[in-house]
Amino acid sequence: MSTDPASKHRARKRFGQNFLTDPYVVAGIVAAISPQRDDHLVEIGPGLGVLTESLLPCVTAMDAVELDRDIIPKLEAHCRDRGQLHIHQADALKFDFATLAEDGRPLRIVGNLPYNISTPLMFHLLSLHEQIQDMHFMLQKEVVDRLAAVPGNKDYGRLSVMMQYHCRVESLMDVPPEAFSPPPKVNSAVVRLVPHREPPVSVEDVNLLEKLVTQAFSQRRKTLRNTLKPLMNAEQIESQGVDPKRRAETLSLNEFATLANVVSANSAAKKSKAD
Repeated sequence: MSTDPASKHRARKRFGQNFLTDPYVVAGIVAAISPQRDDHLVEIGPGLGVLTESLLPCVTAMDAVELDRDIIPKLEAHCRDRGQLHIHQADALKFDFATLAEDGRPLRIVGNLPYNISTPLMFHLLSLHEQIQDMHFMLQKEVVDRLAAVPGNKDYGRLSVMMQYHCRVESLMDVPPEAFSPPPKVNSAVVRLVPHREPPVSVEDVNLLEKLVTQAFSQRRKTLRNTLKPLMNAEQIESQGVDPKRRAETLSLNEFATLANVVSANSAAKKSKAD
């Protein structure tokens, strides 16, 4: 492992930069990814390349998406002798990752994501889930806890339900603030997300599922009878074997899917009647 490059670069707060510097954490992430020679690795926010330099020798070539144009020359210099790196200067939230999958190889995406964009970025990537093999991200520990939470857990919410509809979620390791430069004010964790090839539950309209889940968790302390009133009544909830006096945090993904399909059927019936 080379000397700490973060000591020679001032992290930019507006980019949410906290550079990973701990070689043991880097080794743990690389081991979790287990890159193979022909894998198509894509790193988001490589920064100064501390993780990149460990991944590059494992593959024929890899891509990186970096927003900070001033850091790119330092990234190139740091990784020049490690392997073939294609750097795309772009905002990952706006970047078309599908262009990287045109060779037919599924993408394996990795990144130490800025906390302020992590959730929208994950959903942006899921829009092309068919072209993604897996994703390994360093995130705020609180976010990883929410991603992996199960019904009845205090961290279980909209993010848990929707991400688990799209992916298999696995929390891999916790990472303390001192593993970064500068140290963030929160703990971090590494998560593995593997897009489902087939959804784990049958849903007629994914947008309606998201709408229903968002509505259900809009007031966590209230019962489904109250929170879902704009979408369905208590009798419709009960008809699916779900007690309307329950709270959203107790429902499984399958139960949310069942209720969403009722809303979808009601919507279709209203539209047919109007026609």
